[in-house]
Amino acid sequence: MGHVNSALDDVVQTPAPSGTQHVLRHGDQIAVVAAVGASLREYRVGERDVVLPFAEDEIAPAFSGATLAPWPNRLAGGLYGYAGGTYQVPITEPDRLTALHGLVASVPFVVAGEPSDEAVTLTTTIVPTHGYPWPVRVDVTYALGDGGLEVTTRATNLGTSTAPYGLGFHPWLSPGDASLDECTLQLGARLHVTVDERLLPTGDEEVEGSYDLLEPRLLRGVALDDAWLAPVRDEAGLTWARLTTPDGRTTAMWADGTFEAWQVCTGDYVPAIARRGVAVEPMTCIADAFRTGDLLVELAPGQTHEARWGLRLE
Repeated sequence: MGHVNSALDDVVQTPAPSGTQHVLRHGDQIAVVAAVGASLREYRVGERDVVLPFAEDEIAPAFSGATLAPWPNRLAGGLYGYAGGTYQVPITEPDRLTALHGLVASVPFVVAGEPSDEAVTLTTTIVPTHGYPWPVRVDVTYALGDGGLEVTTRATNLGTSTAPYGLGFHPWLSPGDASLDECTLQLGARLHVTVDERLLPTGDEEVEGSYDLLEPRLLRGVALDDAWLAPVRDEAGLTWARLTTPDGRTTAMWADGTFEAWQVCTGDYVPAIARRGVAVEPMTCIADAFRTGDLLVELAPGQTHEARWGLRLE
């Protein structure tokens, strides 16, 4: 008698939308890094979430924790010129007719080297296309230590011509058990970026009013989806952002000298977030840099660009 197919024969193992999970531990810190987008899916200290977590079987809401390369933020029309060529990438934000947050936020990364209990490096290489014809390898290392979480990104141009490049990250910081309205935010940056109705930059201005975050500002009544320039740096060359909750805990976020800008979004108009947290995004450049050239990294053949940022709960 021949084999009769059963229902079990037809079962297909469906991969999680966030991909393979990598769990890091150091003391009471736990970080979960998801392969898709080399995303920070969870980071907590004890029982306290530092970033808004999302489920393993959930498509990352609003770019939660994702790596944003080879450009962060928006690119008008997905159309740009570079080194005498004209290039078109897909429009991914149809309501604003922009290409949002690069090419790797939804791409699965794989492990490079030997992971440990406290660190893992994930890597992907951007496949050259008509819209971005440069093979750029992106390696992202997450490491836990006594000073919190540190993230190091190395982007290497594997091609034969210079590539335009920018980098950002998209963690949604958690207010813990509190409402975002009860929290204060401090951001070390002196210029606010002005934008048009598509949230594309039109210029910059000295910070004032709700855009002045040089000192901690209560977030009640403050709705932001804005960028800042002219970061304030400490003696080590780091720029800082701090979200402080009513229990006196502070999520401190730092970025090194390669990050020339910050983006902050309170998620008021993002249904998946709805002010449950605040995105604080270190960026090497602001929106539309492929078109304007402002702060654009030009990655020569064989060149590697390295950038570091981190998080800790104080």
